[in-house]
Amino acid sequence: MKKRLLTLTAATLAATMVFGACGSGTGGSSEASSASQEKTQQAASTDTAEQEDTTKAADSASSSAASDGSTASSSGKTTITFWHSMGGVNGDALTHLVDQYNKENKDNIYVDAEYQGEYDDTINKLKSAQIGNMGADLVQVYEIGTRFMIDSGWVVPMQDLIDEDGWDESQLEPNIAAYYTVDKKLYSMPFNSSTPIMYYNKDMFEKAGITDIPDSLPKIDAIAKDLVEKSGAGEAISMGIYGWFFEQFLCKQGDNYVDKDNGRSAAATKVEFDSNGGGENILTQWKKMYDDGTAPNVGRGGDSGLADFTAGKSAITLGSTASLAQILQDVNGKFEVGTAYFPKVSDDDKGGVSIGGASLWALDNGDKQKEQAVWKFVKFLVSPESQAYWSAQTGYFPVTTAAHDEQAFKDNIAKYPQFQTAIDQLHDSAPEYAGALMSVFPEARQDVEAGIEDMLNSNQDPAEATKGIADKINKAIEDYNVVNS
Repeated sequence: MKKRLLTLTAATLAATMVFGACGSGTGGSSEASSASQEKTQQAASTDTAEQEDTTKAADSASSSAASDGSTASSSGKTTITFWHSMGGVNGDALTHLVDQYNKENKDNIYVDAEYQGEYDDTINKLKSAQIGNMGADLVQVYEIGTRFMIDSGWVVPMQDLIDEDGWDESQLEPNIAAYYTVDKKLYSMPFNSSTPIMYYNKDMFEKAGITDIPDSLPKIDAIAKDLVEKSGAGEAISMGIYGWFFEQFLCKQGDNYVDKDNGRSAAATKVEFDSNGGGENILTQWKKMYDDGTAPNVGRGGDSGLADFTAGKSAITLGSTASLAQILQDVNGKFEVGTAYFPKVSDDDKGGVSIGGASLWALDNGDKQKEQAVWKFVKFLVSPESQAYWSAQTGYFPVTTAAHDEQAFKDNIAKYPQFQTAIDQLHDSAPEYAGALMSVFPEARQDVEAGIEDMLNSNQDPAEATKGIADKINKAIEDYNVVNS
């Protein structure tokens, strides 16, 4: 019954998911804003060494699971269908990995990778599919779809496949795996992950005589006048009104977004950012910076602040780590780009950051042979060799720690040293700041963005704005839970 109800609610959720998804045109997920940019990111050609690395990974992934008892289909191959949302350069990199696996694996497995469009398109197609015949065996889903996927009952948790195979999950970056882990069970395999960071114009900082890089919003506000009057900046910071940034500011404070342990011990029933003060803290500081002229309204979405920065108009911006190569390309040497940790809301905040992006979900189609084939392919995708290649080509984090020892990763850090900031920030965070899980996240992000925009445009009190946002999200949570109870 639960599966049926989830399917019936797809039409209701689809309307909101069109606006708030990772990889969508509006940049609804962690690196949604960078999805359109990534078409030109790090498009270096694949060299022979990298091909050999991924070939080695394919051999390793298949041979390590050769004794699991899977058998070939009557056609001689076990074919699995993989739905994904990687286009542009990212799609090219994924195609390379899939082709490499199809060519080199020794288990007679063929992966049919099918591009489904944006993340929203993928999950909505999944929702409309017949249960028990999903049309796919493996699917890439954005991080804000995690709670929905867990509740759907459509999946084989990755933890089950890991335990059956005896695979060492300590290979995974703990602060990435933490997002997809609920009740000590890893439900999906992290694949493309990023965090937000602060980008700043080093030339402008030098002209303004600023040597201490601000690590909080109040400190940015404090240097804004010097940046504008001494360095020639048109604005101190171009900060897009973005739901993901709001969530990160909560993480930096160490505050929960929703109840039920941030939606991790059970499905959330209400938001907590109104009662714990975290939401009002964010909106109060945001409005102060707006009123001070530090952070003008540059629009909604993760991309909205990047154009002013790369054009040399703003001295600071916020963006995904996966945007780094695109930003450097757009700046094109006009000035030196610096990177720093995502700023705190208050100087004394002690929290961390949450990842965004997407992960890989094994679908429960009742076919053990295909299930085992899916697992072998997933192991190949997260092998050190594959992850080093993937990171170098796309700008996403390697989800496997050993990928840092691969030459492809080392070469990429040498080419883009600013990326080390992202690695350090990830490692300096902690699993308790993994972020919230909520089935109505896409709608919630739109409510947050609309609420902040209305507050700035209508000079609304931050406390009132916070309550308005909370009320809308609580209504969406209530409606969803009633239908799916």
